[in-house]
Amino acid sequence: MKLAYWMYAGPAHIGTLRVASSFKNVHAIMHAPLGDDYFNVMRSMLERERNFTPVTASVVDRNVLARGSQEKVVDNITRKDSEENPDLIILTPTCTSSILQEDLENFVERASMDTKGDVMLADVNHYRVNELEAADRTLQQVVKFYIEKARKKGELPEGKTEKPSVNIIGISTLGFHNLHDCTELKKLMNDLGIEINAVIPEGASVHELKNLPKAWFNLVPYRELGVLSAKYLEAEFGMPYIDIAPMGVVENARCIRKIQQVVNQQGAEVDYEEFINEQTLHVSQAAWFSRSIDCQNLTGKKAVVFGDNTHAAAITKILAREMGIHVVWAGTYCKYDQDWFREQVSEYCDEVLITDDHGAIGDAIARVEPSAIFGTQMERHVGKRLNIPCGVIAAPIHIQNFPIGYKPFMGYEGTNQIADLVYNSFTLGMEDHLLEIFGGHDTKEVITKGISAESDLGWTKEGLAELNKIPGFVRGKVKRNTEKFAREKGVKDINVEVLYAAKESVGA
Repeated sequence: MKLAYWMYAGPAHIGTLRVASSFKNVHAIMHAPLGDDYFNVMRSMLERERNFTPVTASVVDRNVLARGSQEKVVDNITRKDSEENPDLIILTPTCTSSILQEDLENFVERASMDTKGDVMLADVNHYRVNELEAADRTLQQVVKFYIEKARKKGELPEGKTEKPSVNIIGISTLGFHNLHDCTELKKLMNDLGIEINAVIPEGASVHELKNLPKAWFNLVPYRELGVLSAKYLEAEFGMPYIDIAPMGVVENARCIRKIQQVVNQQGAEVDYEEFINEQTLHVSQAAWFSRSIDCQNLTGKKAVVFGDNTHAAAITKILAREMGIHVVWAGTYCKYDQDWFREQVSEYCDEVLITDDHGAIGDAIARVEPSAIFGTQMERHVGKRLNIPCGVIAAPIHIQNFPIGYKPFMGYEGTNQIADLVYNSFTLGMEDHLLEIFGGHDTKEVITKGISAESDLGWTKEGLAELNKIPGFVRGKVKRNTEKFAREKGVKDINVEVLYAAKESVGA
């Protein structure tokens, strides 16, 4: 087993909990010790929600190892049912339950005999999938559970809604800008004359799931969550689904044209070309901005992109196709879906990286030294140490990436937000000159910034003064090369002679 202090995607049970807690009046119970319920802390801190259904731990203690936990878990489920009256209780496996090798399906069957609400087990193959895969599987299982339940009772509605309608599948708690994206998607659908049949799982009731087949089509904005549910609905009811993330001017237009095709095939007569043109020219400023002198200053600059499939693919296309930026490499940590990612980005970057090893990504960034990074919070940390600016475009993320203000990534307003993020992530041309003018004043002799958090090197006053004469846009690279040279030569204090020796060693 490979140990890591950073994971791009969390363990499987976090994915299940994200889906369960997104629904209204659904209670999740982790079969795990008290202390593993840090999900509650994450949600209350990051989403800043005042009211949400907390997750419960089954409190597996040392006695369980000897006697088993069936009685305790069943009692926990029935007690929560009587106290909270949830519509559904989801029992979530964890590494603890996997180690104990207990029959959780049997626990659920036992508990269901004494509960008013529904009880189900999140069967997600816990040891083999990560947070994102588990979330996708859990949502599909919940959808299937209530569709089949309604079918047995003869409560499945027949036919479609009178007007074109859509299910938006995949909006969940702790998703990257999910709620803002949802607002933008609802606005977009309204502008297109399409009714919202349902949004799942965020804010939905499980009792509404039986109405999903009434929609004309399903929209799955995120590759990581919702595809399995959409495929299930397609197989059962012939419902078409669209999995184009409307991020950037080009993909917004492509998504809308696909919607036009899907609804017209079902009897509608719509033409969205005028709407696309109007939005591109006047609502989104990104198309205009890409032709401005400010954006043209970025043409050919090197960037790297890393994140989940949805955002890394979308940002790669926007950088290369809409802003003229050279994407040296694009990568994703979603190894389970790498074929899709490669197909999406291969023509827009020099190299594709598929890995969940944050160390390998840090090394890849250091090797190419891009002008800007677009990645997760981890790549932002790498950028801080290398003095390379980073725009955060995907989870895992920090609280700063759960903004209070309105910052969608999708829709035409999302194009503006992304363009701002990209532009402001680069050190701009005028800044190079300003950095020279306001380069530290009297503090520049004592303040130095190394690659490593614990630098073992020192700069003499004369050496640092000579370094500060180098233009700002290459100074960081010269500094890192010099420090590398000094370490190789065993030099502890870098003076002017060492600086020029390092320069000669690389043929500069």
